[in-house]
Amino acid sequence: MTQGMSGPGGGALAAEIEAGAASPALPRATIAGETSGLGRLSARLSGAIGWRRRGWAFLLGVIAVLALPPLGVLPVLLLSFPGLVWLIDGAGRPRRAAADGWWFGFGYFSAGLYWIAYALLVDPLRHGWLIPFAVFGLGGLLAVFIAAATWAAARFARPGLARVALLASAWMVMEWVRSWILTGFPWNLIGSVWLPVLPVAQFASVAGTYGLSLLTVLVAAMPALLRRPGVRGWAAVGGAFALLAGVAVWGGIRLGQDTVAPVSGVRLRLVQANIEQTLKWNPEMRAEHFRRHMELSLSPGWTMATHVIWPETAAPSFLERDPLALRLMAQAVPPHGLLMTGGVRGTPPGVDPFQAWNSLVAVNGRGEIVATYDKSHLVPFGEYMPLHSLLPLGKITNGAVDFSSGPGPVSLDLPGLPTVGPQICYEVIFPAEVVDEKHRPAWMLNVTNDGWYGVSAGPYQHLAAARLRAIEEGLPLARAANTGISAMIDAYGRVTGELALGTAGVLDADLPAAIPEAPTYARFGNSVPLILASIIAIFSVFLPLSAREG
Repeated sequence: MTQGMSGPGGGALAAEIEAGAASPALPRATIAGETSGLGRLSARLSGAIGWRRRGWAFLLGVIAVLALPPLGVLPVLLLSFPGLVWLIDGAGRPRRAAADGWWFGFGYFSAGLYWIAYALLVDPLRHGWLIPFAVFGLGGLLAVFIAAATWAAARFARPGLARVALLASAWMVMEWVRSWILTGFPWNLIGSVWLPVLPVAQFASVAGTYGLSLLTVLVAAMPALLRRPGVRGWAAVGGAFALLAGVAVWGGIRLGQDTVAPVSGVRLRLVQANIEQTLKWNPEMRAEHFRRHMELSLSPGWTMATHVIWPETAAPSFLERDPLALRLMAQAVPPHGLLMTGGVRGTPPGVDPFQAWNSLVAVNGRGEIVATYDKSHLVPFGEYMPLHSLLPLGKITNGAVDFSSGPGPVSLDLPGLPTVGPQICYEVIFPAEVVDEKHRPAWMLNVTNDGWYGVSAGPYQHLAAARLRAIEEGLPLARAANTGISAMIDAYGRVTGELALGTAGVLDADLPAAIPEAPTYARFGNSVPLILASIIAIFSVFLPLSAREG
């Protein structure tokens, strides 16, 4: 499914240029006549052809990745997005602009998701050959969404403020679309770049990460208007940065008003055993892995904890059939507390057909399972194989049986704890899909195993998504990861404690309290950013011609 969207696919898009309908674009003579430094650069990008043009677009997409976690080099966006606008301006036809957007997206997603290769190298003999198809194929598939955004910007808006605004709106809408189409994959939303500037990131509490993405593209692309000297361009850029500054001031005030005390009587112990993925499912080492989790759980400080949390699939498989393991785990349960852990759950023996779930279970001090949550948003190709008849391949994770999906976001009422909303692994990357809206929890728990991705950008990007969910929902989030990064995150996205990637240990942390009143985004969801994007799109399309060309 993904192979057809690799580099040659971009060439196919570019080959369709001549068949495209004409689009209002900045006249080539006007571009060539610009004499400012930015004007010469924009003319060079706008006038590039063939592989040189594709190379520029690809490079601009790669450069934008430097702004993502863990690097956070935000100024690069002031180069990559104006460059993308200049490519659109010089495209002449919407289909050519779509090709430019595709190559930009191909660079952005291929470089931003390179860490997928680590998962395939866990078993290189079986899966290593898939690396180019997974990294570049997925990059090419996701690039289609950016191609759609650049096509819309070229088709419906003339060069200038209108085009920048419509690009920002279309980019945001396409991020939302890729969160649900083909089961969804909203990884590396461009709004996630703001976590190093936490006051700006607070805007996610109003419009979600999608709204942050809208703001990001709008501000980052605006300097494209400076290619020609003029008051109008500087006014537009100044207005965009004034808007950004206003958001930052508001966010700083919001952070300064935090007077919420931690939840009384709750102290969590997050266990990070740091078991390499190449060893995790070795049958000869399962007892050793279990022992490591038990020793860390009972290490000094255990008497101060009220609840212990292990990461995804830390417990022995089919724990409900293993009374000995349950009795042993009960020894690590603090008095009147619980041990919560990820594990594989299955149907009872003899039940046909057999089903398995990637689950979270809570075990009490008597060795009883008192609550269970089954993961609902499964990873295609990792936890199940789509299109079995067309793709005769096995899933990447262990076992021959595909995991079954759970019922969706739920809230668990557990002894000694505020109501919790659990997520397993990448379920936490989906905005507005992480809590049960009818039974709103007081905190979130994300158990994961990022050992698949080694020491790479992947775990940092995953942690960033968890922090953004905390801001959006106004809820604290505890994150237990096998190899890291385990963390306690408050309701404003601040990390109050963490365990570094690739280390073993425990994190003892008080549970921060939720914000008393749910934020705007938590109450109204994606309707907020979609309304904002619609207003900006209408403004862009119907902006007076004279203003468009300014």
